[in-house]
Amino acid sequence: MKHPYDLRIDVLTQAYRDGQLTPREVIATLRERALALNPEFNAFIHILTPEEQEPYLAALENVQPTSLPLYGVPFAIKDNIDLAGIDTTAACPAFACRAEQDATIVAQLIALGAVPMGKTNLDQFATGLNGTRSPYGPCRNSVHADYPSGGSSSGSSLAVALGLASFALGTDTAGSGRVPASLNNLIGLKATKGLISTAGVVPACRTLDCVTFFTTTAAEASRLLALTAVKDPRDEYSRSNPLWNGPQAFGVPAAGFCFGVPDRLEFLGCAESEMLYHTAKARLIALGGVPLTIDFSPFLAAAKLLYDGPWVAERYHVAGALIEQQPEAVLPVIRDVLQHASSATAVVAFEAQYSLQRFKTECDAILDKLACVLTPTYPRPVSLAELADEPVKSNAELGVYTNFMNLLDYAAVAVPAGFMVNGLPSGVTLFGRAFTDQYLLSLADALQRQSAIPLPGERTMQEDAPTGTATNDRLQLIVCGAHLDGLALSFQLRQRGATRIQSTFSAPHYRLYALADGKRPGLVRDAEQGAAIAVEVWEMPHAEVGSFLAGISAPLGLGKVELQDGRWLTGFICEGVGLQGAREITEYGGWRAWLAQQQ
Repeated sequence: MKHPYDLRIDVLTQAYRDGQLTPREVIATLRERALALNPEFNAFIHILTPEEQEPYLAALENVQPTSLPLYGVPFAIKDNIDLAGIDTTAACPAFACRAEQDATIVAQLIALGAVPMGKTNLDQFATGLNGTRSPYGPCRNSVHADYPSGGSSSGSSLAVALGLASFALGTDTAGSGRVPASLNNLIGLKATKGLISTAGVVPACRTLDCVTFFTTTAAEASRLLALTAVKDPRDEYSRSNPLWNGPQAFGVPAAGFCFGVPDRLEFLGCAESEMLYHTAKARLIALGGVPLTIDFSPFLAAAKLLYDGPWVAERYHVAGALIEQQPEAVLPVIRDVLQHASSATAVVAFEAQYSLQRFKTECDAILDKLACVLTPTYPRPVSLAELADEPVKSNAELGVYTNFMNLLDYAAVAVPAGFMVNGLPSGVTLFGRAFTDQYLLSLADALQRQSAIPLPGERTMQEDAPTGTATNDRLQLIVCGAHLDGLALSFQLRQRGATRIQSTFSAPHYRLYALADGKRPGLVRDAEQGAAIAVEVWEMPHAEVGSFLAGISAPLGLGKVELQDGRWLTGFICEGVGLQGAREITEYGGWRAWLAQQQ
């Protein structure tokens, strides 16, 4: 039972604007399709009735489609996220409670014109990575009936993969926004903690929880993040999105970025997973990436803290009272996971925090040298039969590469990597420092375009390529004088956390001068009589740029400088007035060579 709609956000909203479709006909058709598929896949706990959807559709009746960025766009909501007037169950009927108001993220999306389709199935209390731990039925994979959808955001991933919604909301504490994405050929964005409000979300671990987006393309996830990453007074853990992580940061990733490759890659005997990972690695290299092998042991050590440490007590904080009063209301496997919570004393909690801080210091130092890290999303897929035989072990295998992410406060994007011989989708994950979300999405977008992996429902990618150059949370800075590595002022860069990433040349359109004080160079653009000048490219945290700029004295300043490869980056330039008494040294080809001649 297929429908004729291309549900990608840009395509669908354009169809509305052109008068080809109306929200009413699209939503009605999708609702019928959801009702037909749900007995097989168990994607939804509750599909909204026509009467429940009417207020959202009526609100769009006298509104121009061009006035709302998500006009008429259908979306699904994981059933641990509140939708006003509908029960929130967290996949536990005894826990169910009618929501009095929308979760902040739901209210944002509805205000932008999106229309909710229903509440999706999940691993009970969002505890699990497989999608089978629900009294509302297990969620099977969208492509292969012998495998799970992945969890805990199981139904949300299915809603998008089965063509029942343009995008869906999930949550992610241990990998629940990434594992289901990779098992269903989707993009799964687990943004930096606090960027998307968790107000109105049933907590799993409140200090770690993230709301996530499931989309078919990275471009859609980028757009949704840009629309919703707003600090929320309802959420004490909400954080402001820095300017460098805004929509302008989504574009074509600049060549020369370094990405980490774990030194210990575990695929648990799955040769196909290993092959697809290395194919994704080769694609990143083809995009201009430089792979660097990294010590992955501190990341894996941090991951063990999530379930072996006191953070399990946060999960018990939500479900504990129900377990004590009505133990039969909670699935046995969930009770087993939470049974160690009572041993999590304050002393144990502080010891774990000290360990985590040590691991984070080590991991942050590794990431300081990288734009991102590429991992498998999981070592290998596990079948429904394996989950039935060994539910805890098989579930744990899915979290090898995901459990550390929120503990360490990193951003992550799951990206489709291709299909196994049996047709099952597989995926990889890009992760990086907090607030590098749009940069990671840029890399994910480039990987999708290069791989040309078919989208769910065989939808093809038709969006225009993104414009601009994607940057991460660091400014690439061109230096040409005393700040060159090893020279007198390079310490000013290093003390601000900057690292040298490239020695290269400017485009052949510049002239270089030694200023009158003899201590500083002046770089001036001359497109007709210029030459290529030796320069270095450094990366500096955006937070440090202001203090660095304040220390630059006239006639020097920062502006745009063209490199020999055609990139325009921020770099040192000189005002024309500063050339009085200066000596041209262009013929030396660079400041370092000129200094050598003076000795």
